[in-house]
Amino acid sequence: MSLLSLWRRATQRNVARQAARDEQLLMSLFLLAWAVEARDPYTGGHLWRVARLSRLLAESAGLEPQQVARVTIGAFLHDLGKIGIPDAVLGKKSRLDEAEYAVIKTHPEIGHRMLAGHPLAALAEDAVLLHHETPDGRGYPFGRRGEEIPLAARIVGICDAFDAMTSTRPYRSGMPIARAMEIIGSELGRQFDATLGRLFIGLQQHAELAHIVGHSDEGIPMQRCLSCGPVVVRPRHAVAGDTLYCPACHSEYTLAPDDQGLIATGKQDTARALAVAPDSGLIGRLVDENLAALA
Repeated sequence: MSLLSLWRRATQRNVARQAARDEQLLMSLFLLAWAVEARDPYTGGHLWRVARLSRLLAESAGLEPQQVARVTIGAFLHDLGKIGIPDAVLGKKSRLDEAEYAVIKTHPEIGHRMLAGHPLAALAEDAVLLHHETPDGRGYPFGRRGEEIPLAARIVGICDAFDAMTSTRPYRSGMPIARAMEIIGSELGRQFDATLGRLFIGLQQHAELAHIVGHSDEGIPMQRCLSCGPVVVRPRHAVAGDTLYCPACHSEYTLAPDDQGLIATGKQDTARALAVAPDSGLIGRLVDENLAALA
């Protein structure tokens, strides 16, 4: 065998090993982000929705596939820093007071510190650290303005805000898509990048939007606890008769036949509610999809 053939084989093996390492590293970050989201009973599916919305907006902006993948990865990881927010603040059922809001505002920097030194940090650090910066300089943590804010952060910031507006919280119901779009339109150039904001408003007619809002995965409408209201996340692999739990009150449900919602069993099981496994199927699909674009 020639030296050239040996070199080629060695190179191919090294590439394959690096790809496997990258897959494991990204999977670990996504699993951590999923675990952080699971602490907040009202935001089930938020990371998936923001990632899908950010992908749509990045594609609408004409970004190259590698850039789209970076934006999508950053979107799924954008709230990583909420791991450092106390449960009493993260899960509060009424509006935050000024001191509590100041605590919430630390999560971008916490997330950025968590990523520091990670081999894949460059894929997500802009979105993690700067998704709450706004064009008018009134955002946080640094008060950056306009194009001082990286493109990925501007995209994720719009999609994060839109999902917050259209999602139900303990103190208010989610607003209709049209109303959320009106608010984005009224804040162009101030809270939201004007060019990207107009593109996002144009997505109102996109067929995929209705399959993202109000869903926790592709084709999986959100279910809510009939007792206290939080999201009861249903994994794609769940079938009729499977047991699901409210993350807040730990009420037990079974999945009704033919996707007809949840059936309350009248039981509560704190131990099993707290031991819900990560949705490895959803996370695996996101990892594969985005690493393929980066290859």
